Amino acid sequence: MTQEEVNVKILAIESSCDDTSAAVLEGRKVLSNVISSQKIHEEYGGVVPELASRAHQKNIVPVVSSALKQAACTMDDIHAVAFTSGPGLLGSLLVGTSFAKSLAFAKSLPLIDVNHMKAHILAHLIDDGQERFPEFPFLCLTVSGGHTQIVRVNDPYDMEILSETMDDAAGEAFDKIAKIMGLGYPGGPVVDRLAREGDPSRFPFPESKLDDDKFSFSGLKTSVLYFLQKEVAMDPEFVEKNKADICASVQHTIVGTLINKLERVAEREGIHDLCVAGGVSANSALRSELQALGERKGWNVFVPPFAYCTDNAAMIGISGYYEYIKGKRAGWNVLAQARIDWGRK
Repeated sequence: MTQEEVNVKILAIESSCDDTSAAVLEGRKVLSNVISSQKIHEEYGGVVPELASRAHQKNIVPVVSSALKQAACTMDDIHAVAFTSGPGLLGSLLVGTSFAKSLAFAKSLPLIDVNHMKAHILAHLIDDGQERFPEFPFLCLTVSGGHTQIVRVNDPYDMEILSETMDDAAGEAFDKIAKIMGLGYPGGPVVDRLAREGDPSRFPFPESKLDDDKFSFSGLKTSVLYFLQKEVAMDPEFVEKNKADICASVQHTIVGTLINKLERVAEREGIHDLCVAGGVSANSALRSELQALGERKGWNVFVPPFAYCTDNAAMIGISGYYEYIKGKRAGWNVLAQARIDWGRK
């Protein structure tokens, strides 16, 4: 790696859903990572796309300004602008894409479009002073509100999806079940918190038995819905009385599905460096069970810092950094894409 590659500064912008974020990276080191979260969606029980895009328009200028200030930089110090082009909510993506293109054009800077899901994975390569990094090839379990995948990562530019969800993602299942229970939005963190006080074996829910190249969580959501409807018909206070045990049982089923399939795929691929990424990687049970799998098998496990679990611009910056040193540049006609087919071979 040349000194120029070490010192290159990337301004990164992330706006794929309801968090507006900007970061500045110098090489693989994060100088700033600013996130503005939107609270307005809580009253609707989920992200409202139109409201999200309006909030991005309001937040993006102060967030970028703050990221530059915290990094002690000006735009004159920046070598390239990286941004999330997809996948995500189209209106939200359009705000970040348009802003990044305008800023790069005005400053005559290279423009780099980044795949949001690849960026989640490459967050493991951010240099935060840790001594250990995953070695290629490694497997990454990417779990979020919109995606659930097991990805084989051969290098920063070569990734292959080995398994993905057919319907609901793991994070979506957490949120929808939390909504059924009246726990509010986002529901995943609430389920995680309540589950720590509950009995995970109290209510056995079915685990999908699909082949290892597929996940499915819609059946679990339906099973929980019918179970609660039946119990509440007999006791209207059932959910309130058993909230912790229900959450613990649901979480046990979702995490068990993820870990069991990851273990089988790792055995099949002969790869024993395992990573987890995405918003659900903040779940305490998933982190704990992944660490336990590593200890039981003697495998290397890598869990990201909480700051890089949810949507953030630092992960866009590290992905943009690798694309920059490879020589990749986006044209001015680059478009935001709500869906991107990638990684299937």
